[in-house]
Amino acid sequence: MADEHARIARRAIGVALALAAFGFCAAAIAQGTSKPQSVDDIISNVLKDNKDANGNGRSGHSGQPIIMGVRIGEHQDRTRFVVEVSDPVAMRTFTLSNPNRVVIDMPVVQWHLDTAPRPTGNGIVHSYRYGLFRSGNSRFVIDLNAPVSVSSPVVIPPTGGYGYRVVIDLAPTTQERFDSTSGWPADLKAREAAAALLASQAPAQQAGSSGEKHIIVIDAGHGGIDSGTNGVNGLMEKDLVLDEALRLGRVLSQRPNYVVHLTRDTDVYIPLKERVNIGRSWRADLFISLHADSNPDPSVNGLSIYTLSESGSDKEAAALARKENQSDVIAGVDLAGGNSTVAPILIDLAQRDTMNRSSRFAEGAVSMLTRTTDILPRQPHRAAGFVVLKAPDVPSVLIELGYLSNQNDADQMNTPGWRNGVAQAIAGAVDQYFGPPASAFP
Repeated sequence: MADEHARIARRAIGVALALAAFGFCAAAIAQGTSKPQSVDDIISNVLKDNKDANGNGRSGHSGQPIIMGVRIGEHQDRTRFVVEVSDPVAMRTFTLSNPNRVVIDMPVVQWHLDTAPRPTGNGIVHSYRYGLFRSGNSRFVIDLNAPVSVSSPVVIPPTGGYGYRVVIDLAPTTQERFDSTSGWPADLKAREAAAALLASQAPAQQAGSSGEKHIIVIDAGHGGIDSGTNGVNGLMEKDLVLDEALRLGRVLSQRPNYVVHLTRDTDVYIPLKERVNIGRSWRADLFISLHADSNPDPSVNGLSIYTLSESGSDKEAAALARKENQSDVIAGVDLAGGNSTVAPILIDLAQRDTMNRSSRFAEGAVSMLTRTTDILPRQPHRAAGFVVLKAPDVPSVLIELGYLSNQNDADQMNTPGWRNGVAQAIAGAVDQYFGPPASAFP
């Protein structure tokens, strides 16, 4: 019922906006304008009339501001990005290079967008995404086809049926000029450095807390602004893997010989290297990262398990690792200063031992999961250079629960029964891995 009310409200807002635009156009015609004004012309006129507008005021909405709409106007000299919001909200912009992106940062908001309008992909803007980045921090990330200069956000107070509108213009510029101004603001850089440092430090309660218990870290992939793969049935990867991580965590926590930690237990984004550091800081005995796959061929289905390799086991595995390693790019993470997610690593003897132990768990897990769910028919245990598997001292696996591009996989992954069964099977594989030599994997 609440969703229906929200849809009705959004439709009402849309009608109000259309009527407002019609009113402006009718006024222009009455004044002798040769043709009706576009919505972009209307915004330009309002901007001229509100040069000093700062967006102060209240719309009567309480709680978090609501993002109600987005509009992209593509022109030869600029692209205009307009965000409609229920209440004034502080937004700021900055750019990131390699690849070129524009980030619009703001406090946490609610997202009430139906089907957000998308750019043609042929102009300056290639695509964009939105969502929660950190707790208390939402953002848009705009992927660019060309370097731009970014105007400061201008807030237009509600007029003519519109809510608050934040207007940002993107104008073409040179790559040299774009690069010279790109990078995270100092305060954000300091915040991320502090978060990374915290993730790399052993928690105070760690010392002596686990005893003889095995420490398991479960990593739900993606999250927040990074939704991951979108299924043919509408299921989002970030939601699926978070729910599965929570189920697996509950199952393992009920067993007396494990201490379980999650890299995330809410819909929030965590940079890839920080996920690795969380596993290392807890001195994990096993790191399990949960994901869901996609393939251009909708008939491909089944669960698979990946371990780290200097080179992918095949082209498909290598391509999947490249896609997953782009997660930080999708979320708008600053990759400067040697934080590249695709930088090669030196695999020494210690890491080779870790890789062997990872493979031992993966082989046993495939055997255990075969009894519960469909398994990728060919080579279900695979290898590739996933960033989240690169801890040199923590055995790590990445489980692709199935293919969200396959109707049968997507439908079964959307059921509680399947999720509970897979959680129990993975927990059984953990038991076998840490079991006595008599029950160890060959």
